Amino acid sequence: MKKLKIAKGQRILISGILTAVSFILNEIIGYEPITIIFMLASTILAGTPIFKKAVGALRYRIVGIDALVTIAVAGAVFIGEYWEAAAVTFLFMLGDYLEARTIEKTRSSIRALLDLAPDRARVRRDGVEVEISPEEAVKGDAVVVKPGERIPVDGTVIEGSAYINQSAITGESIPVSRSIDETVFSGTIIESGYLIIRADRVGDDTTFARILHMVEEAQDKKARTQKFLEKFSQYYTPAIILMSVLLYIITKDLVLALTLLVIACPGALVISAPVSIVAGIGNGAKHGVLVKGGEIMEKLGTVKALAFDKTGTLTVGKPSVKQIKAYNISEDEVLRLAAIGESYSEHPLARAILAEAAEKLGVITETAGKTEIITGQGILFKTGGKSYLIGSRKLFEANGINIERQEEYLKSEEEKGQTAVLLGDMEKVLGIISIADIVRKDAKKLILSLRSKGIHKIVMLTGDNKRAARAISDELGLDGFYAELLPEDKVRVLGELQNKYGRTGMVGDGVNDAPALASADLGIAIGGAGTDVAMETADVVLMSSEVKKLSYAIGLSRATVRNMKQNIYFALFVAALLLAGVLIKTVNLSFGMLIHEASVLLVIINAVRLLGYGKRENEVLNVSIKGI
Repeated sequence: MKKLKIAKGQRILISGILTAVSFILNEIIGYEPITIIFMLASTILAGTPIFKKAVGALRYRIVGIDALVTIAVAGAVFIGEYWEAAAVTFLFMLGDYLEARTIEKTRSSIRALLDLAPDRARVRRDGVEVEISPEEAVKGDAVVVKPGERIPVDGTVIEGSAYINQSAITGESIPVSRSIDETVFSGTIIESGYLIIRADRVGDDTTFARILHMVEEAQDKKARTQKFLEKFSQYYTPAIILMSVLLYIITKDLVLALTLLVIACPGALVISAPVSIVAGIGNGAKHGVLVKGGEIMEKLGTVKALAFDKTGTLTVGKPSVKQIKAYNISEDEVLRLAAIGESYSEHPLARAILAEAAEKLGVITETAGKTEIITGQGILFKTGGKSYLIGSRKLFEANGINIERQEEYLKSEEEKGQTAVLLGDMEKVLGIISIADIVRKDAKKLILSLRSKGIHKIVMLTGDNKRAARAISDELGLDGFYAELLPEDKVRVLGELQNKYGRTGMVGDGVNDAPALASADLGIAIGGAGTDVAMETADVVLMSSEVKKLSYAIGLSRATVRNMKQNIYFALFVAALLLAGVLIKTVNLSFGMLIHEASVLLVIINAVRLLGYGKRENEVLNVSIKGI
C-alpha cells in the first residue's frame, strides 16, 4: 500500500513538472514540436491511471467520471488541443490524490478506534505467564494486565484493583475504579493498579470487537439521500454523454461538447452525502454513540417525541436513601441503629441503608444480638441490651406501637413514590428512612436540552406504580407518564404516540425494553456496553450510562444532515454555474476541471468539520449546565 502511494505521488510530481514546462514553452516559443511532446508526455503519464479506471468500470457497465474525462481528453488530443488534454489529466489526477488524502481525515475517528485494538494478551497457564495474541485467548483464561496496558478480553476481575480509562467503549474521559467481581471491557486501558481478569468474552465476541464491526457495517448502510444521489448519478452520467453528443450535432463545436462532458461530471454531488455520513458516524463512535447506519443518522435528528423507560434509564436503577426523619434522637443515630439491624439482610432496601451508613458514618463494627426476621414486615433485633424494630407499618402495629403521630409524614413520603422504613424501640417510633430509586444526576439537564432542540413530547413508560412514576415525572418536568405497563402495553403506547406526534423514539436500558425498542421508529439504548440486547435491538446505542449523550447524539444527527445539505446545495450551485459558463463559452476545459476538482475538495473539507462537533457541543453543554 505504501509503495502505491509513493508511486502515485511521484507520478503527480513528474506530470506536474511536465505540465509546467509545457506551459512555459508554449508561452515562450508557442505550439512547437518540443512543446507538444511535453504536453503529450504529461497527458500519457497522468492519463494512464484514469484510462485504466474507466475501462475497469465499463466492464461492470458503470459509466463514471473517469470515462467522461477519458472521452474528453481523447477528443482534445484528436482535435489538437494538447494543452487542454495535459491540464485536464493533471488536474484530475491531482484532485483525485488530494481527495483521497482529505477523505482519510473523515475516517480518522474510526481509524483511531482501530488503533485502540489490543495487540497482545498476557495469560497465566499452568502457573506460568505467557504472551499471546488476543485472538488466541480462550474463555476462562486468567489474563494479567499491568499499568499502561490495554485489556484484551471482556471479563470479570478476580484479583487486584485499578483505575481504567474506558473512553474507547463508553466515551467517558474520567477513569473508573474496578476491583474484584466487577466487569471490564476489551480495548480499555489500565491507568494505575493491576488486574487479573477471568476471560468471559474473547476475540470477535468482545464488546470492543462488536463495536468495530457495527461501526464498519454502519458506514455501508446508506442514508436515503445517499441512495437517491447514487441512483440519480446512474442516469445522469449517460444523459450528459447524450447531451454532449446532441450539443456537437447542433453546434458542430467539438471543444464545447467535450467541455460540457467534463464540467457536468457529478463528482461533488455524488460524494456530498456519504462523506458527511462517514464523518458523523465516526464522530459518534469516538464519543461513545453508536449509530447503526446513514439512514438512522438522518432519522435521529427528526424525532418529534421521545418515550423513556424509568428504571435504569432516567433513574439509577437501585434504591437509595433519600431522607431521614428523626424523633428525639439524631439522624446519624437513626442511620446507625438501622444499619446494625439490617447488617445481615439481603433485601434491596437493607442494602440501600447499609450503603448510606457506610458513606456517612464509615465502617460500623457493632452487630445485632438476637435477630428475628418477620416475613413481609421487617426485623426485630437487639443491640446495646435494648430491643428495636425496623420495617413497615404492619410490624409496628403488630407490636402495639402507636404511629398516628407519624401517619401524615408517612403518607406524604409515599405520595412522592418513596418507601418509608420505620425504626423504633418497643415503645415508640425513633425515625423514618425514606428510600427510592434516585434520578440520574444528568437526567434533568437532558430533558431541558431536548426541549431546547425542539422535541415536542417527552414522556415516561414504566411498569412501576403510579405514585413512583408521578414523582419522577414531576421532578424531571416531563409531559406525562404511563405507569403499571407490561412490555406489550409499552408497544401499544408507542403506537399511539407515533400516530399523534409522528416519528417517535424509545429510550431504554436495552435489557427488558427489547419489544419497545424494536417497535419504535428509533430504538435508543442507554448504557449498552457489553449488553447483547442493546447491541442487536437498538438503532442507536449510547455505550455509557450518561443519558446526556442522547442530546449529543440528536445534535450530531442534525449537524450531519445540515452538513450533507450544505454539500448538496453547494455541488448543485457549482454545477449550474459551470454549465452556464460552458454554454456561453466563458469556461474552457482546463479551467472547468480546476473548478470541478476544487468543488469536490471543498465538499470533503466541509464534511471534515463534523469531526470537531464534540468540542463545540461540549462548550454549549457546559454553558447551559452553569445556567441551570
